Amino acid sequence: MAKDPLNPPASYEAALEELEQLVQVIESGQLPLEQLLTGYQRGAELLAFCRGRLDAVEQQIKLLDEGSLKPWAPQ
Repeated sequence: MAKDPLNPPASYEAALEELEQLVQVIESGQLPLEQLLTGYQRGAELLAFCRGRLDAVEQQIKLLDEGSLKPWAPQ
């Protein structure tokens, strides 16, 4: 199921992929309660990791745009 919770993901993409797989396993309803709790905890860790990475990128973009975050419009 989940990887070792003490090891952080290698990247945002790896964390997102693991989180997606974990959600599928949890939603299947086939896990015993203890594994469900462990999976939920790992999911929370992965979500926090992803949010942290996204916040860091947002801060870098603000610096590049001279302190103001400009709205993104698809072309």
